Amino acid sequence: MSSTTSLLHKTTVHHRLAAANRAHILLHLLLILSIFYYRFSTYIDIEATTSFYANFSTFAWLCMVVAELILTLVWLFSQSFRWRPLSRSVFPENLSGEKDLPGLDIFVCTADPSKEPTLEVMNTVISAMCLDYPPEKLAVYLSDDGGAAVTLHGMREAAAFARWWVPFCRKYGVETRAPGAYFSGRSGGDECQHGDEFGDEEKEIKLRYEHFKKLVENGDGTQVDDVNSISGDGRPPLVEVIHDNRGNNDENAAKMPLLVYVSRERRPSYPHRFKAGALNSLLRVSGILSNGPYVVVLDCDMYCNDPASAKQAMCLHLDPNMSSKLAFVQFPQVFYNVTKNDIYDGQARSAFKTKWQGMDGLMGPVLTGSGYYLKRKALYGSPDQEDTYLHQPDASCFGDSNMFIASINEALGKAEASTEELLHEAHLLASCSFEKGTKWGSEIGYSYDCLLESTFTGYYMQCKGWTSMYLYPKIPAFLGCAAIDMKDGLIQLRKWNGNLLELGFSKFSPLTYALSSRMSFLHSMCYAYFSFQPLWAISFLIYGIVPQFCFARGIPVFPKVNDAWFIAFLALWLSSLLQHMYEVFSSGGTLRTWWNEQRIWVIKVVAGSLFGCIDCIMKKIGNSKTVFRLTNKAIAKEKVENYEKGKFDFEGAQVFMVPMVGLVIWNLVCLIGGLWSILDKGNVSEMFGQLLLSTFLLLVSYPIIEGIVTRKGKGKM
Repeated sequence: MSSTTSLLHKTTVHHRLAAANRAHILLHLLLILSIFYYRFSTYIDIEATTSFYANFSTFAWLCMVVAELILTLVWLFSQSFRWRPLSRSVFPENLSGEKDLPGLDIFVCTADPSKEPTLEVMNTVISAMCLDYPPEKLAVYLSDDGGAAVTLHGMREAAAFARWWVPFCRKYGVETRAPGAYFSGRSGGDECQHGDEFGDEEKEIKLRYEHFKKLVENGDGTQVDDVNSISGDGRPPLVEVIHDNRGNNDENAAKMPLLVYVSRERRPSYPHRFKAGALNSLLRVSGILSNGPYVVVLDCDMYCNDPASAKQAMCLHLDPNMSSKLAFVQFPQVFYNVTKNDIYDGQARSAFKTKWQGMDGLMGPVLTGSGYYLKRKALYGSPDQEDTYLHQPDASCFGDSNMFIASINEALGKAEASTEELLHEAHLLASCSFEKGTKWGSEIGYSYDCLLESTFTGYYMQCKGWTSMYLYPKIPAFLGCAAIDMKDGLIQLRKWNGNLLELGFSKFSPLTYALSSRMSFLHSMCYAYFSFQPLWAISFLIYGIVPQFCFARGIPVFPKVNDAWFIAFLALWLSSLLQHMYEVFSSGGTLRTWWNEQRIWVIKVVAGSLFGCIDCIMKKIGNSKTVFRLTNKAIAKEKVENYEKGKFDFEGAQVFMVPMVGLVIWNLVCLIGGLWSILDKGNVSEMFGQLLLSTFLLLVSYPIIEGIVTRKGKGKM
């Protein structure tokens, strides 16, 4: 390893790991080439014969080649992650001082209180208010796309409770600053670090929190609104400053950051733009109220776990030795409810402990949707500021607001307008018509070109020349709640894969747009992997159908077990398994982790990626609506119990699981037929490869088989 050390952070490039990865790439590539040589040489032998056997063998050969070409292509893309892995550490104690820290605006987005409980959202908001950062330089904004009265009421109550909670956390250095997590026992031993005075205050704060919970859950008589449809004339924008720390003589109030509630306007005649539209509204509203040079975006269920994360990120943003092209610092998404036996791979180990570190050695990780510290100006233009509209910003680009245009060049002074004038302007900035005829969503702000607004926006910024960095501290900066059933995981996967594949075949494809931009070749290949890995579904379907049918019919698709070419196939398979196993062990995983990842990978590709591919095709032919909806009727307690016991919960995911169940049944039937054929013909050496494949697939599919055999209710297969 070699290290470069600066005042605020250290970068360690893992040269030995990179060398081992490159050696493995070479070995793997040689094995792949040998397999393709075998495929094309055997095709000549097939063509030399006639009969149905030859015709079907030709079809099977073609299917296998297509599957292996897709696997090879995606594998080639994925090797860019392993080219130059590195890790970073920071030293926030070396920051010059709190007076020199820049302003920080935190954005939390919510949309539906029936799916995103208001109490959880308020815990995220309160934890953000408690960051170890100067309160006068901190502002917290909640975007409520549901426009729900219970959410606005929750914000008001959260501000009242925070007047006690924020000073308490800062006085005693409480580490877990989401009150719900603190009082539920996920506090990491904070209560053991202080004396009697702390205990007395803690009891008082706990009583206040219980009162706060009741007020939020009861909603002060309000109801959870139906936010899934907007009828009639929709609703007007609403911007309310819940807590204003400017010019406040109250000592506790002055120690709290600015807190603002934003519900943007919704009209049936204007496109909604989903989360990207909400974030762009927050960018504009915050631009005139606080205009922090840096922005933090949090999912409403992902609270701030380490109050030091802001200063950790600033160690990279403010380091004078760093490039001015640094756009954002990404933290991993870590989940508090993931068990050691993580059957759904909710921790996403491969992404956050392998791929993101590999991308950090190139131009930086993907903008992951939550838990990142972003330079505001990166959303307005290129790093060299050569965009003409930035030199003389006007209404045709940024919209008709003199206050917001002044804020772009930091020309808007805090004392230039009264609170009433600012709020009047904020309502204009949150209106539906403000973006009409501007560059919002195309060249400015979060992009509207893809429903994966953060991923695509980060990709677009890196194409402009911006870079990013990845920080994986020992204490998770943010903690969220992972999906603990199959339905929620597959719905997410379907959305991601459908939109990523659509990106791959669009004008913004990493194979064309990125390669012709300022993005490096290897970094473009990382995005190509994300865009085209849904095509695994095609390869998996072929490998799950064709060899099995041929096995039952006595038609070999792999070399004889005593043939030298069989060693190439076996070595390639073992090479992939062992590399995966090494990555799991080196990142703190176990053999069970490795097996869980192998198992859920196959299930998610067949059950989730396949529907993502179908969605992409439907959009291309002009029909983007889904033909079914999945609902979850099981109570949360039952889901938690099943997950903790390691039992798969398929409730609501039955439609998703149809392809996987079909493959399992197909493999079982063909395995029986193949074994009968082996007993009859004695051709075990020719059929051994297919026997091994079918057996492995059935082992991986054991949860599906168990669900079929033990089916008792709606949640069982």
